[in-house]
Amino acid sequence: MVVDGGSGRSCEWEGRWNHVKKFLERSGPFTHPDFEPSTESMQFLLETCKILVIGAGGLGCELLKDLALSGFRNIHVVDMDTIDVSNLNRQFLFRPKDIGRPKADVAADFINSRIPGCCVVPHFKKIQDLDETFYRQFHIIVCGLDSIIARRWMNGMLLSLLAYDDGVLDPSSIIPLIDGGTEGFKGNARVILPGMTACIDCTLELYPPQINFPMCTIASMPRLPEHCVEYVRMLQWPKETPFGDGVVLDGDDPEHIQWVYQRSLERAAEFKITGVTYRLTQGVVKRIIPAVASTNAVIADLGLSDGQELAVADVTTPQTMLFRLSFTS
Repeated sequence: MVVDGGSGRSCEWEGRWNHVKKFLERSGPFTHPDFEPSTESMQFLLETCKILVIGAGGLGCELLKDLALSGFRNIHVVDMDTIDVSNLNRQFLFRPKDIGRPKADVAADFINSRIPGCCVVPHFKKIQDLDETFYRQFHIIVCGLDSIIARRWMNGMLLSLLAYDDGVLDPSSIIPLIDGGTEGFKGNARVILPGMTACIDCTLELYPPQINFPMCTIASMPRLPEHCVEYVRMLQWPKETPFGDGVVLDGDDPEHIQWVYQRSLERAAEFKITGVTYRLTQGVVKRIIPAVASTNAVIADLGLSDGQELAVADVTTPQTMLFRLSFTS
């Protein structure tokens, strides 16, 4: 079933964008003082604005859906991952038949077939595989990444695109970055204007550190089921090499996880610790952070709101107003 009105790139019908026009073509008590309602804003979204979504996972699926339904028609999506059965409970653009296929390709096909006039271009590759020319073409970049390393790389790329004239930043070279992230019931979305506001590297302390357990506790006085799993992962696996010398523990291999699970149960029984389960074992080995669909939805909505404000700023105000605009979202 497609969105009412049929399909096709040129398909339009009366009232289709009324929900967007309500806040683009009229003022209100909470709008920025320099915001000027105009029909040009809507036309910019529909015809000109080019937006890049990085990541087609839980947050990325929500972002693609929200952007496409809000008038952004020229969208690119980059993701290096393929679909796993564990994704299906929250990444709603995918179906069981899609398991094993690239997330970017499937997400693009789904949006293009369900939302008339929208054109999502997929890129099944790492962000590092794309050059400056590729990133320079976008008005806004939205990140739904789960890696700090990838965030820092993207941050560095956008900083490298900045142009200066006698030491003065050229505002037209700024590509706004909307960075979103979720962890359980927590999440955030923020606007970064490279060269004007604090960037990813400036605020690394805002990201939660990797959880590690002291080796002395793991080896001699385990108290938690996680300690038992970590002991097996870090000490027993390399010592016993159950699948042969040089075989690295693979969190996606059921046989590997089953071996770690059984050894973890044995160690837990030795220290009278309860709570070791197969799911917990896999979570510790793969460093899995519980994902909540509703959190992704809320954070994606915040990212969409920031994106709309930035897109409108490109039309109704000079680029230099982006700095002040970012603090109203």
